[in-house]
Amino acid sequence: MKTLLSIAIFLASAVTVAAQQKTFFDFKTTDIDGNTFDLSSLKGKKVLVVNTASRCGNTPQYAQLEEMFKEYGGPGFTIIAFPANNFLSQEPGTNAEIKSFCARTYNVTFPIMSKISVKGKDIDPIYQWLTTKEENGVMDAPVKWNFQKFMIDENGHLVGVVAPGESPMCDKILNWIKGKN
Repeated sequence: MKTLLSIAIFLASAVTVAAQQKTFFDFKTTDIDGNTFDLSSLKGKKVLVVNTASRCGNTPQYAQLEEMFKEYGGPGFTIIAFPANNFLSQEPGTNAEIKSFCARTYNVTFPIMSKISVKGKDIDPIYQWLTTKEENGVMDAPVKWNFQKFMIDENGHLVGVVAPGESPMCDKILNWIKGKN
């Protein structure tokens, strides 16, 4: 019986270690213009990952995200938006339409990726990692709505999540960016 228990503990530890070895920086994605975007290019930066939509009550958060990017973006911090149409078809546009909307309406200058799925059977591998403890080694954090914010540290580890309706300029995120956590 002790042998079986020891084997079970070993296997559980191995799964946890394997999950923790994979980081956000191990993924590649596609940007809004169709180019490959290697997330390893962000090593050493804190990254705020946000699933976005153009026709949502939370869409004005684009303005706050842009303000944050202008103030804190640079060698130590960035924001990445992943448009998604998973909630009430609030992001129906093409990548070109999304890019135009973001530039025209909110003057967005932070990186925007191609539209993906952030939940369900067709969930993008990045969001599978972000939302599943077995993958990220930290927590289960299913996406509840547009503009859920994931905080990734300089080593590519998930360190926190902020609810969709909460401002990107909330204390939790600002203190994290400034290193006050």
